[in-house]
Amino acid sequence: MFSHRDLARLNDLEMQVYQFIIKHREGVSYMTIRELAEQTGVSTTTVLRFCRKMHCEGWSEFRIRLRLNEKSAPLLNTAGVSEMLSFFKSINNPEFEQIIAQAALKINQAERVFFIGVGTSGSLAKYGARFFSNLGKFSHAIDDPYYPVSPDLYENAIAIILSVSGETEEILRIASQFSLNKCKIIAITNTETCSLAKISDFNLCYHVPIIRMADNSDITTQVPVTYIIEAIGRQLGK
Repeated sequence: MFSHRDLARLNDLEMQVYQFIIKHREGVSYMTIRELAEQTGVSTTTVLRFCRKMHCEGWSEFRIRLRLNEKSAPLLNTAGVSEMLSFFKSINNPEFEQIIAQAALKINQAERVFFIGVGTSGSLAKYGARFFSNLGKFSHAIDDPYYPVSPDLYENAIAIILSVSGETEEILRIASQFSLNKCKIIAITNTETCSLAKISDFNLCYHVPIIRMADNSDITTQVPVTYIIEAIGRQLGK
């Protein structure tokens, strides 16, 4: 129901509506448009724009389609499964395959590949570098944003930068450093409207609800990131 192409067209407020719907799939189809607007902190006009970008005339049509989609979907109670199903449904199309192929082509043309991330994304950067190296494309992982990189290494290199929010100060700093030295940047982020996506040369986004604990720890699922890394790697392997 939610394709990658449609999600890519959403602005920040419309994305709030989408993420609320994904988290509350069962109850949201019984809400009025005003109730949904109040719950998501947006206007009813924003909800209508969201519906139209999902190819529905209005909220009533969208609710009906959502209910029908829920009835045809398998009943799964595992936490987080609905988010994963929505992600994989949104990328199950030739358009997303083409995006993966384009990213793989850019990486294949580079002499050096840097995977960059901090925190959880830093761990995934190490995994990405190892996965690519296993496929014959030697890559180096950087999980320290202050790691010194020799200027001569930027030439003919590509930096794959991982960040859920795309707004982390340290990540934006190192991204700017690579960009100023004419190193191409591929960003893997949750949304194409973040700062990292805007300064990158190529962006892959996955659109899942961001989940934070009371202490602000980010526990957003990283399954989509792992899938994207492996999908690109398989293209390189070909």
